[in-house]
Amino acid sequence: MKHEKLTTKENLLPFILITALFFLWGMAHGMLDVLNKHFQDVLQISKARSGLIQFSVYFAYFSMAVPAGLFMKRFGYKYGIIMGLLLFALGAYLIIPASLTQSFWFFLTGLFILGCGLTTLETAANPYTTRLGPNETAERRINFSQSFNGLAWIVGPIIGGLFILGNDGGETGNKLHSLITPYVVIGTIVLIIALIYVRTPLPEIKEEEAEPAGGDPGNPVVTAKPLIQQRHFVLAVFAQFCYVAAQTGIFSFFVNYMTDPALQPHFEKTTASFMLGIGGFGLFMIGRVSGSYLMTFFKPARLLSLYAAACIILLPIVSSSFGWVSIVSLFLIFFFMSIMFPTIFALGIKDLGPSTKKASSFIVMAIVGGAIFPMLMGRIADVYSMSAGFFLPIPLFAFILYFALKGHKLAA
Repeated sequence: MKHEKLTTKENLLPFILITALFFLWGMAHGMLDVLNKHFQDVLQISKARSGLIQFSVYFAYFSMAVPAGLFMKRFGYKYGIIMGLLLFALGAYLIIPASLTQSFWFFLTGLFILGCGLTTLETAANPYTTRLGPNETAERRINFSQSFNGLAWIVGPIIGGLFILGNDGGETGNKLHSLITPYVVIGTIVLIIALIYVRTPLPEIKEEEAEPAGGDPGNPVVTAKPLIQQRHFVLAVFAQFCYVAAQTGIFSFFVNYMTDPALQPHFEKTTASFMLGIGGFGLFMIGRVSGSYLMTFFKPARLLSLYAAACIILLPIVSSSFGWVSIVSLFLIFFFMSIMFPTIFALGIKDLGPSTKKASSFIVMAIVGGAIFPMLMGRIADVYSMSAGFFLPIPLFAFILYFALKGHKLAA
């Protein structure tokens, strides 16, 4: 393959600023994945009900993606990013009254608003990143930016383990008090970054000026079709739904799996949260960085197919509870999931020209898979076992494998 530059000199600063956003929402999601076990313990709720935590955030993706896309079509990427940051901060600050009142439902409301902010940021940043450089390196560029998202997934569970897990209120009796400090800090940082964006000029890419990401700018055949007739785009929406559903279920119940007494060895929940951050998400980040590099030698779709096949092979091993063999297999799944979201995204918006912003909104909407699947996986864990729940993502990765082998190809 021809080696093109990742970005251009004039786009370097915007590329750095946009990449910083990937870190922000990765940290928010990373913290989210330790909350399931915390709420199960301090509020005595089932695994299925704790899945409402993910439901609140990921349902926001379904609700907010299209409005965010319409907002950016009217006002541009920069103002979309600022709006996303403000919603992110508001949701984080709402965790304060939710914690003081010890209200699970109030907490879910704050997470929903925070999720609306994350949705807006993803709707803007993912397609914007693909445009900040040569079309030929769009998939590499979004994978590189998403690698900082992977770095933040390491930080999130560590923060959760230090400030949240193991703290049930002590003498105060407030079981959710430990949530206040980390979310106040996050909300404040996000507000400061919003102010930086207000004062920083960003190049605006107009839809009518936009060239197809990673495609052939001289090919009017594909861009002329309505989105519903773009087979590669429609299948990308379903593939993204499957990926986020599988990812969210695996991430959300990692701590439950590692602390399950039926697993030998098993661990304390604080230890498991550190293993999630350093081990699981460490491999996730390594996978994204190395994946971006490997795409200079291999076609992104080919790499995606190999990684999806690896997950299909490893999940039955995780579910069979073979001790350390199963634990190592679970960590490897983190590595092989790493490139899936950005690669599916980039392949799905290829050659869509003026429809790119709208298409991005629908692909972000597909993240609603993360709202539904954790509750289903939690229900299986409640009825059978946590290990049995890890059989469920297999057909989801099978569809991603199909998309990588055939579904991503542009119709003539």
